Amino acid sequence: MAEQDRIDEAKARYQAEREKRLRDDAQDQYSQLTDEFEEFDHDPWVESGFTREPVVEETTAVVVGGGFAGMLLAKGLQERGITDYRIIDKAGDFGGTWYWNRYPGCMCDVESLIYMPLLEETGYTPTMKYAPAAEIFEQCQRIAHQYDLYPHAILHTEIADATWDDDASRWIITTTRADRISAKFLITAGGILHKAKLPAIEGINDFAGRAFHTARWDYGYTGGSPTEPMDHLADKVVGIIGTGATAIQVVPQLAKAAKEVYVFQRTPSPVGARNNGPIEPGWVKAQPPGWQRERMVNFTECVTGGKPEVNLVGDGATRYLWDDTQQAATTPEEQAELDRLDFEVMQAIRDRVEEIVEDPETAEKLKPWYGKHCKRITYHDEYLQSFNLPNVHLVDTEGLGVRRVTEAGPVVDGKEYPLDLLVYASGFEVTTGLVSRLGFDPVGRGGVKLSERWHDGAHTLHGIHTNAFPNLLVCHFIQAAFGLNFNHYLDELTSHLTWIVANAEEHGITTIEATVEAEDEWLALLWQAGKGFGRYSAACTPSFHNSEGARTMAAARNVVHPGNLMRYSEHLERWRDAGDLPGLVVQKADPVDA
Repeated sequence: MAEQDRIDEAKARYQAEREKRLRDDAQDQYSQLTDEFEEFDHDPWVESGFTREPVVEETTAVVVGGGFAGMLLAKGLQERGITDYRIIDKAGDFGGTWYWNRYPGCMCDVESLIYMPLLEETGYTPTMKYAPAAEIFEQCQRIAHQYDLYPHAILHTEIADATWDDDASRWIITTTRADRISAKFLITAGGILHKAKLPAIEGINDFAGRAFHTARWDYGYTGGSPTEPMDHLADKVVGIIGTGATAIQVVPQLAKAAKEVYVFQRTPSPVGARNNGPIEPGWVKAQPPGWQRERMVNFTECVTGGKPEVNLVGDGATRYLWDDTQQAATTPEEQAELDRLDFEVMQAIRDRVEEIVEDPETAEKLKPWYGKHCKRITYHDEYLQSFNLPNVHLVDTEGLGVRRVTEAGPVVDGKEYPLDLLVYASGFEVTTGLVSRLGFDPVGRGGVKLSERWHDGAHTLHGIHTNAFPNLLVCHFIQAAFGLNFNHYLDELTSHLTWIVANAEEHGITTIEATVEAEDEWLALLWQAGKGFGRYSAACTPSFHNSEGARTMAAARNVVHPGNLMRYSEHLERWRDAGDLPGLVVQKADPVDA
């Protein structure tokens, strides 16, 4: 068969597979972890009965979130001379997603030398090219100790309310532990992988066995620990719903421990070789100053079509994503070349499935049929191999997912699968509304809630500032940028955010907020720049990348600055260099009051 015929055939298959996944409920196919699912959302790492005295104070900034972003913001504020700040987090320690995600087999899927924050500053060398979760969590704690973040932290605490006081030009923040904090700036750094989501499956609470989300792993039931084998599953039948990046790491561990494992698949993930291995001890300390940023920028260029002369990381991501096939083509010939490049990557991934998985029927079901930018490409050296084991069974749902769970277990195509344990590897809220992910609804000027101001999607300048919400700084990627290496993106963004706070303090600025006109201009710029991405995404199988295929104004507004995040960073640099904070309404203190 000629190559163009193979490409055309693949495109037809892509469309057919996409149509299987289309649902009218889009993001609503997932359940939020409300009181109805309280058991799924408890913190297994903090002893029950934790209490403390309320905090009542004034401060310059409150940072919501103690993950990578929160820690980088704190470091940046300190380095700019701002030491009165608070970090509030629901978790019992720093780490964000690496506090919550301690499931078996968990590790980073971006090279640890560029993913783990502040390696140069702490002098720490990761043990492996892809470090295990426990090691990443330890690095977060190391950072918190080195920069003395614990005295600033209000942990195991959720924000109940954040309301703008126009007379005082302050945010009044109250928490679930009766804290009351007055802050000049409110910075939301809640991250993208902290709020677990569950599929809205009929009967989900009827299951009589043990069930939990991967981000709330119950080692009391499974035995073992993040670093030790699960020794309580030898006589257990286990099911796992989800085949994304988390399940890719969990399934091999379950396969080693459980009597039987049923993997319930809606859409297969692309799985490349990981080729993990040790890093020479002391490697970090032997590098010249600035090495980590140079390596991060190089990786970003490699995976967004920048094609630098040297590929410093040289991993699967830099090879598979070397060509940016999402860009808008200017000629039919250019589009044909982009299609060819995209097809070749995905065909190589499908060929790998066929090479590894021994049963042809199972192999066919594990092949991903969509473009290479539609879902995050995963990397593992044991996941596909697990399906060659006699105790591991793939239950393919033909794109429909599990729709019903009984007291005994999931039902697929009329067949009930009795289980002892049901694990939900269903991921996190990523492109849902900010209010849903924060867990509270900020109230801005005039009593307007952020959920009301953003009822049809985000309204921002740079993804950071929003009209009617003075001194609210959003640290996220909606209407901002995104990087495959999220640590690199956060490094760029938090540097900008701490500059904003320090600049306001230096120049006697009391409030800043975006104008409506600036918000509209920014959105128009994003839409214009993202035409190629939008075309590509619209043809993708539904996932969090394209808001589960939603065709709504909210989905259209919740876009991302396309391509290389350095272009977004350069835009912010030009904005800072302009000197007059264009697009913001700026109020300064009365000289008499200052």
